[in-house]
Amino acid sequence: MSDDGGARKRKLVRWGQRYVLNPPVKLAVRAGLVPGYVLIETRGRRSGKRRVNVVGMHVEGSIGWVVAEQGHHAGYVRNLEADPDVRVCRRGRWRPARAEVVPDDDAQARLAAFSRSHAAVVRRVGTQLLTVRFDLAPT
Repeated sequence: MSDDGGARKRKLVRWGQRYVLNPPVKLAVRAGLVPGYVLIETRGRRSGKRRVNVVGMHVEGSIGWVVAEQGHHAGYVRNLEADPDVRVCRRGRWRPARAEVVPDDDAQARLAAFSRSHAAVVRRVGTQLLTVRFDLAPT
């Protein structure tokens, strides 16, 4: 896909997620009703304000894996690169975590561990897949 087509697709996907999909999904995830999805809270890299985003996460022990659909274009990725100390709300409980972008990881292969429906959506709407690792603090 050309960069112009990727930018157009990113803009459309971002609008749909921000205004249509995310508001009700955030409530459901906060209540612990949506398995495989978590809320991550980052600090705005310029404003310093708390920002909460819904992401699909595959958890293996105390490590959580996210495949960012828009890569470095995603605001939450840029925020966690500026300040990797984040919070993760999983099953209705907040935990501190430390995030790290893993650019050398094979994001397509990483998606194999996620639910088939989530992986299919990420592959369909993603323009620059990027893996992010979250080291979750003990509960």
